[in-house]
Amino acid sequence: MTGAQAANKVMIVTGGSRGIGAEIARKAAYEGYRVVVTYASGAQRAEAVVAELIESGREAISVACDVSREEDVVALFARTKDVFGRVSVLVNNGGVTGGFSKVRDVTAQTLQDTMSVNVIGAVLCSREAVRQMSTETGGPGGAIINVSSRASQYGGAGEWVHYAASKGALDTLTLGLAREVAAEGIRVNAVAPGFIDTELHAAAGDAGRAARLAASTPMGRPGTSAEVADVVLWLASERASYVTAAIVAAAGGR
Repeated sequence: MTGAQAANKVMIVTGGSRGIGAEIARKAAYEGYRVVVTYASGAQRAEAVVAELIESGREAISVACDVSREEDVVALFARTKDVFGRVSVLVNNGGVTGGFSKVRDVTAQTLQDTMSVNVIGAVLCSREAVRQMSTETGGPGGAIINVSSRASQYGGAGEWVHYAASKGALDTLTLGLAREVAAEGIRVNAVAPGFIDTELHAAAGDAGRAARLAASTPMGRPGTSAEVADVVLWLASERASYVTAAIVAAAGGR
C-alpha cells in the first residue's frame, strides 16, 4: 500500500509508546496512516511519539488503555472511530513478559498478569476491530497483525515458559481468527520476533540478553525494532493481500 493509498487508513498500535510499537507507529504514520498509539503506563513517552509525528505533518493521537480491561478496550475503539473513523489495521503489540522465572517458581499473579495482557487483551482488541472492520457489519475490511515471539516455538525454558505460553496462545488466535473472518474482508497474521534489541530485556532484568543470545543465531546479531516494523507494515499492506493465517518469523534464522 502506498502512502497515497494509506491516506484514509487508520491504525491502532497497542503498546506503541516505545520499542517495536513506537517504531511501527512511526513507519505507519510516514506511510500515511492515521495512527492511534496506546499505552498502559508511560504517558509522557506515548505523547512524545505522537508529538514527533504531528510535528512532521502526520496525524496521530495517544490513548491510555489497559488492554486487559474490557471497558478500556471498548473506549479505545470508540475514541478511534470518533476521531479518525473505523479502524482498518490493528497491531496487537502491547504485552508483558512477567519477568524471568522457572515454572517451579512462577506465581499465580504473574500468570494472571501475563495472560490478561498478552492473551485476553489481544482477543478483546481483535473483537472490537472485527466489529468495526467486518464487511458483514458494513465495514471496509482490514488487517490484524499480532506481535508474537519465537519463544512460542522454543518454549522459553529456564527463563519464561509463562511468557512463551502466552505467545503460543497468540499464535493460535492468529490461525483461528484468520480463518473465521477471511470471508469478511479481514486478514489476520502475526510476526514472531527473535532476539530484538529493545528495552524488553532490560525490563525483564537482563539488559544484555538480546546481544548475548543472538550471537548464536545464523545471522549472528540481534534484530532491530525497525526490521520488525517493516514486516508489520508489509503484512498490513495490499502487497500481502493474499496472506492470512501466517506467522512470519523475524528472527535472523532462529
